[in-house]
Amino acid sequence: MTTRSLKAAFALVVALVMVCRGLADAAESRVGVLALDPSKTLVEFKLGGSIHTTHGNFQLKRGTIKVDEATGKAEGEIVVDAASGKSGDFLRDNRMRDSVLEAATWPEIIFSPRRIDGRLDAQGDFQAKLEGVLVLHGARHDVVIETQGSLHGDDLIATGHLSIPYVEWGLKDPSVLFLSVAKEVDIDIATAGHVTWHINERASVPPH
Repeated sequence: MTTRSLKAAFALVVALVMVCRGLADAAESRVGVLALDPSKTLVEFKLGGSIHTTHGNFQLKRGTIKVDEATGKAEGEIVVDAASGKSGDFLRDNRMRDSVLEAATWPEIIFSPRRIDGRLDAQGDFQAKLEGVLVLHGARHDVVIETQGSLHGDDLIATGHLSIPYVEWGLKDPSVLFLSVAKEVDIDIATAGHVTWHINERASVPPH
């Protein structure tokens, strides 16, 4: 129901552009590049139910994010393994993988960042909204991730939150008889990373 790298990316991209925005006095425009590290990314999902709330996580396969500090434009791709969802219950996880996400047909959950808007304060803390496209169960959906964190030097830590209305998006409702579950799943992400900067040559060329 959710994606692991999915939010990793969310959070990372956010922090990435936040840094950019805080460098408005830079002489040249730069592009920040962040390669997501699965070992430093935690993507958890939470699904409410009539009996109890289910908690679990997904695993990131790969991810790279690029952000232009001058425009806030973001690009890249963060890919989560749709079959990796784990909640601690074998039967429930199999149903989520095979019946709800249908991972055999759609094995990847992909988030593609498009733009980020936010503010970086003097202490290096930031809050931002990351806009992008989430491909889930073969369909594309515009999403906005609320993110916050801190940037010190080129190192950042960030968290993010997103609610996915999976039933409205066409995925199967896993409710069984009287055991009903929520129609939205909450995604929470925590991540850390290092930003590598490159000169945006197009921006540094003076207009004719």
